Amino acid sequence: MKSLHKHPNTETQRSLFGEILDWMLAPLLFVWPISIAVTHYFSTSVANYPYDQALREQVTAISRQVKFVKGRPQISLPGSARALLRSDEVDSVYFHVLGQGGKLIAGDSELPLLKTAGIPEKVDPGEVYFRDDEFNGQDLRVAYVYLGEPDSPPENWVLVEVGETLEKRSQLANKIIASVILPQFVIIPLAVILVWFGLSQGLRPLTRLRERIESRREADLSPIAVGRVPEELQPLTEAFNSMLARMQHNMDAQHRFISDAAHQMRTPLTALKMQAQLAMRENDPKQLHYAMKNISSSVDRASHMVNQLLALARAEASEHSEQALVPVDLDKLLHEIVETWVIRALDRQIDLGYEPAGPVYILGNVFLLREMINNLLDNALRYTPDEGRVTVRVVAQGDFVLLEIEDSGIGISDEDVHKVFDRFYRVEGTGVEGSGLGLAIVREIAELHRAAASLRPHTLDDQGHRAPGSIARLVFSAYRLSPPRPAIPESIPPVFPEQA
Repeated sequence: MKSLHKHPNTETQRSLFGEILDWMLAPLLFVWPISIAVTHYFSTSVANYPYDQALREQVTAISRQVKFVKGRPQISLPGSARALLRSDEVDSVYFHVLGQGGKLIAGDSELPLLKTAGIPEKVDPGEVYFRDDEFNGQDLRVAYVYLGEPDSPPENWVLVEVGETLEKRSQLANKIIASVILPQFVIIPLAVILVWFGLSQGLRPLTRLRERIESRREADLSPIAVGRVPEELQPLTEAFNSMLARMQHNMDAQHRFISDAAHQMRTPLTALKMQAQLAMRENDPKQLHYAMKNISSSVDRASHMVNQLLALARAEASEHSEQALVPVDLDKLLHEIVETWVIRALDRQIDLGYEPAGPVYILGNVFLLREMINNLLDNALRYTPDEGRVTVRVVAQGDFVLLEIEDSGIGISDEDVHKVFDRFYRVEGTGVEGSGLGLAIVREIAELHRAAASLRPHTLDDQGHRAPGSIARLVFSAYRLSPPRPAIPESIPPVFPEQA
């Protein structure tokens, strides 16, 4: 019924076929004993009915032989009638006729008397009743009737009883039970075989689906066609197709990352190799120092690009993983990050300002938020000339939180507003070195936090002039902390002066 097999480092797996078969057969095995008990009860009732009717006829026949002469009962029972009562070859039949005070008028004195003190109130004369009794260690079925003259008191009534053992009833009940139960020993195994065959046929679509999956090539991540899949398997197939789509997306991201990394690293590594070869040929210390400085600068650019590629890969991986988002004070985090960029801003005499807003909370990942803000600041400082200005601020507006980084750099055209967030896109003619990955990383992390990212030029003033530079803006959903419960004082001050 069950196909159990061990799988390393996992719990014991059960067969779906065996599981369904168990749940189908378990109720059957539970109901079978109940059906036997119910069959026994009803077969006994059915077997009792004809023999009770025979007892009724015997009691009625004897009661017809009872006559009342001057209020005294008399019975004339022919010998043939007595012989007929004793003619049963299977059961023993007893009878007696009792008069006033339980006096035996005719019949068997050893037949047990009715266990009733006096005559029951709800007994009608001439009506046949039945009771169960015991005689000589055998169960006995007794039919009895009370007889009396019209308007005679109950104490003058005559009791006629006929008792019979239950052997014929037991034999008939057993035959009925056997006729019902014995076929079940054939029907139930046949039902098990039919259920097994039906389950085998019903689970064939699942087997075909498994064969279709197993026959696929390793690199085939295309969705499974649901046209020929049974209705019950469609949710499973759709979930499997969704998983394949996520796997395909991850594979595409990996391929894209490898392709991008190979393409972007080829140029700096080639330049680095050429500069190293030139340095090896130099004998002049000044020229050698100049060559080594260029090599160091190339290494810094290559290292920066590698770090940005890794940050982009982490952001893409976080998008499809269960990243825990916790309440983060964006104002405090931004203040800490800005402090780390002060030295670089001072080296270029850039006025790096910060406008605090007090505690402002959002749901976020601190590591990714720090990576995103660092890229925005790096982008702003790169495109701001020396002695320029960069201002960082956080603004709380109702249900939203705005993070803005404003610079006085070269600005951005309306045509490049939507392109700058694409990978490796760089605005031409800026004369600024870069990899074109900083804003792509910002967009990936913003989407992970369900935030909107934008980079736009300054708005026009009243005279139609536009200030130099641009504004990078991120819009987050605000997170409101539950207010702390007030502390309960140890002692409550008196309300009225007289209580003091």
